[in-house]
Amino acid sequence: MSRTVIAVLMTLVVSLTTLPAAAAKRKKDPRVVQSVNRALDYLAREQRRQGYWEANGGQYRVAMTALAGNALLCEGSTTTRGRYAKSVRLAVDYLMEMSRPNGLIGFKEDYHYTYGHGFSMLFLSQVFGEEEDVERREELKKVLTRAVAFSAQAQTSRGGWGYVSAKDQPNFDEGSTCITQVQGLRACRNAGIAVPTEIIEKAIKYIQECMTPDGGIQYSIRGGGARPPITAAAVAAMFNAGEYESKTVEKMMKYCERNIDPGKTTSRFFGHWHYTHYYYAQVKYRLGDDEWNKYFDAVSKEILRKQSASGAWKETHIGDVYPTAMNTTILQLDNGYLPIYQR
Repeated sequence: MSRTVIAVLMTLVVSLTTLPAAAAKRKKDPRVVQSVNRALDYLAREQRRQGYWEANGGQYRVAMTALAGNALLCEGSTTTRGRYAKSVRLAVDYLMEMSRPNGLIGFKEDYHYTYGHGFSMLFLSQVFGEEEDVERREELKKVLTRAVAFSAQAQTSRGGWGYVSAKDQPNFDEGSTCITQVQGLRACRNAGIAVPTEIIEKAIKYIQECMTPDGGIQYSIRGGGARPPITAAAVAAMFNAGEYESKTVEKMMKYCERNIDPGKTTSRFFGHWHYTHYYYAQVKYRLGDDEWNKYFDAVSKEILRKQSASGAWKETHIGDVYPTAMNTTILQLDNGYLPIYQR
């Protein structure tokens, strides 16, 4: 046997013996897989026949539907393929029905409708990118184009958003609603929907002006004190907007590391745990495997520890759908199916 043939065979043997180790390293913890399956099955069971999910008391149907639908997309299902295709399709149908002539996706009577509107832009834009039916794709494009126009009109003169449109409440804006709009708008732009650059630029400026000297983001531009949940969300939004290495983002990251990182937090009971880690997980995932693996190991253990027998999480006054959708999204981020979450 020639030396060349022997060398090739040795290379092949080495490759075959190292592949399983690499594959094992990438393999998900079976406990996480089981937890996700139970949670997604719970969400599928809880969906109403009209296609929506809701919070306690029948509230926030649009926001809950978008968040739950997003969790199903993270599994790899689409409107036509996958284990939860029917649920995804029903959710899309419901949100498209909620699209108003003025572009709002939601109910004007809901005094927090900008949350649902922003989450719906994010969810529907991810569906739009995978939609194969020509007519349905065109309808989605119309819904998202109107939604972007609504967000532009709803933005305040300072660059933020309030719980409702600036037309309905012109002098109020705050950080968390600003984040949902920025992520929704960026998701739309990534999907090919036209989004005026100045809307994003004004929003980034608003976030920057909400920063306190220690790097935290406060409730609104008028004050309210630095808050870990909004700061984590702000970093995620800045990353979505292409801001990775600015001094503002650097200060915000250091604030998050001091106050949110597992094992380092100085304010463990800051509230809104699920909301905080829904966004902070996105940040950590984008920072690469070293940061993500260390973070995920700690946070996933906390998430799994608190899952109920039904597959849901029962830790907020809003209801079980909200934490279940967010936790399940966290546990599936590294599936890498949704463009808005990809590195």
